[in-house]
Amino acid sequence: SVPHAGREYPLALKTALRVPLAALLPLEDRLVDAVARAARTNQTTIVQTRARAWIDLNRGEDERDPLLDEGAASVAPAQQSAKLRSGLGLVPRRVSGAGDLWARRFTDADVTARIAQDHRPYHAAISSALEAAKAQFGVAVLLDLHSMPPLGPGGTRIVLGDRFGHAAAARFVTRVETECTARGFSTAINAPYAGGHILERHARPAANIHAVQLELDRTLYLDRKLHASGAGFARVVDLVRAILVALADEALSPPLAQAAE
Repeated sequence: SVPHAGREYPLALKTALRVPLAALLPLEDRLVDAVARAARTNQTTIVQTRARAWIDLNRGEDERDPLLDEGAASVAPAQQSAKLRSGLGLVPRRVSGAGDLWARRFTDADVTARIAQDHRPYHAAISSALEAAKAQFGVAVLLDLHSMPPLGPGGTRIVLGDRFGHAAAARFVTRVETECTARGFSTAINAPYAGGHILERHARPAANIHAVQLELDRTLYLDRKLHASGAGFARVVDLVRAILVALADEALSPPLAQAAE
């Protein structure tokens, strides 16, 4: 799943902006879809083409921002998710460095149409793919691919998220971490990104449907301007391909059994 790399900006989005279109670029997981496409072999791959600024597929349908969305329920800030409070709800309201994005509020019909046309079909596609894998193999694994700004000099380059053990059996996270460290990448688990709505909605480890979020430092595969693919692109593609292979191998290998008596 690649939910945040879309570069399609509808006219209705452009005409509602109060900032230059370039101000929205930090919302993109820039070109991580190209990494996914280059890394995949026979895996079902679901990629959102519309920009995250249009609708964020990693937010729940109820994470509608009352400061932006006329159809949003009035919810006290203390009861809103941290992302929604920060302006990064179902339709992002703000972005770092640019402030408020929109020249007007959106009607209930505006946002409801985006949910119907983009959000629900994407999640239906994920559900269908996972159910098909589960029916065929008895197990399904989702790799939710994202990219992140650098976490600072010498900081972690890759963050693995499993919602603190709620989205995947530990053996899957261990396999991903092993592939990363074997190739010289520094990793962290669930900090600062533990996984969002996609993992919360689709992962059911008790039913043998597992999901892991993978956040890649953009400097690993983009150029110095973080705009086009860079010198590290092939290395990151190799990593993601190895992770896909490792997850499939782990899924089709029985978990370590109790010691034989």
